[in-house]
Amino acid sequence: MYRFLVRPRWLAFHALCIALVVSMVNLGFWQYDRLQQRRDFNAETESRQTLPPEPFTQVVQLDTDPAAVEWRIVTVSGSYLAGEQVLRINASQAGAPGVNVVTPLAPLDDGRLVLVNRGFVPVGVDVPRAPSGVVQITGRLRVSEARRLGGLTDPPGELAEIQRIDIDRLAQQLPRQLAPLYIDLIEVQPPQGDVPLPLPPPRSSEGSHLSYMVQWWIFSVLVVIGWTLAVRRSIQQRRRVLNAEAARGSDGGTDADYPPRAAHEGAREMPRTPSP
Repeated sequence: MYRFLVRPRWLAFHALCIALVVSMVNLGFWQYDRLQQRRDFNAETESRQTLPPEPFTQVVQLDTDPAAVEWRIVTVSGSYLAGEQVLRINASQAGAPGVNVVTPLAPLDDGRLVLVNRGFVPVGVDVPRAPSGVVQITGRLRVSEARRLGGLTDPPGELAEIQRIDIDRLAQQLPRQLAPLYIDLIEVQPPQGDVPLPLPPPRSSEGSHLSYMVQWWIFSVLVVIGWTLAVRRSIQQRRRVLNAEAARGSDGGTDADYPPRAAHEGAREMPRTPSP
């Protein structure tokens, strides 16, 4: 009865189910790894932001790995290069579209320039010019933004609007060397007014990795259940066919044998008539 399970079509079905289960289980573990990475990232980000603010030049030195100090809170004094200000377009904040205002700052104690994301300006609001004079800035260090898959590319030449804060790209149009990180502004003295709006702190989110992990493992269980039901249904169908064939064979033998036996017995009981 079970020999049908090793037929080519069923072997292909077994192989497909095994491949699906293995793939889905591995995808679930991959999402689990992504979840752990996200949790580690969130913990590291939060711990760096709890450190006391330090001067920019002490945190960002020539041999500093940008990724190792991102999200640190730093302070820096200097003057804005208002004529070099650019707008990071396609930004949003609190559900409203707008731009981020990015202005180079010339620190007083460093020969490098540092880009400062001064904040968000909603659509329809005039972008203010960077204040003149010396300012005292407190902000978060951020690494250069990279183009993601499917993202727009900034055109060649000097830019007034940018798709992302790409430090190497903006360095091509600035008169001095740029620091390898930029600053998201938290506070500035003297105050810069109502706009740009301050940037919100980063949110610690685990994303959808946990739900995706559970979904992949549920899908793998469903494949196993589907395989079990398919095998059980085929076994039940074959059992019904065999039972029906056995029943027909038994009934057919009785009907075929009974009339000849009756006719033979009746013929044996009838008296013989003498021949004339």
